[in-house]
Amino acid sequence: MASLNIIYYSATGNTEEMAKYIAQGAKDAGADVKVINVEEADEKSVNADFLAFGSPAAGAEEIAPEIVEFIESNKDKIFNKTVGLFGSYDWGTGVFMESWVEQLTSENFSIVGEGFINHLAADDNEKIEKCKEYGRKIVL
Repeated sequence: MASLNIIYYSATGNTEEMAKYIAQGAKDAGADVKVINVEEADEKSVNADFLAFGSPAAGAEEIAPEIVEFIESNKDKIFNKTVGLFGSYDWGTGVFMESWVEQLTSENFSIVGEGFINHLAADDNEKIEKCKEYGRKIVL
């Protein structure tokens, strides 16, 4: 059985909700999933077949520093894995995700699709299903 560890930072709870629904989609696809707040993550948290990182848009559409620091300090253990990126945003257009995918792709990370963003909360069936679908894509 494939394993997926989802490591996220959430300021308002929106990214945390996304992580839970992404986890459900991956579980539905047969994966063993752990959801880990980045503040509780350690170097063992990257020991999975697949990884997903979640961050809200912070500041001027930037990735939360907590996630950036975690990825930077564990890069050597992440390179050979398939990685999903997801996050929520409020204002703006969600360009933070494009930048994040571009940056990690340029560093030879294997990113699933174009990442996945959600405006505010995953609070309706359509948004929930899209989260689950991204979870399935990561592990299949």
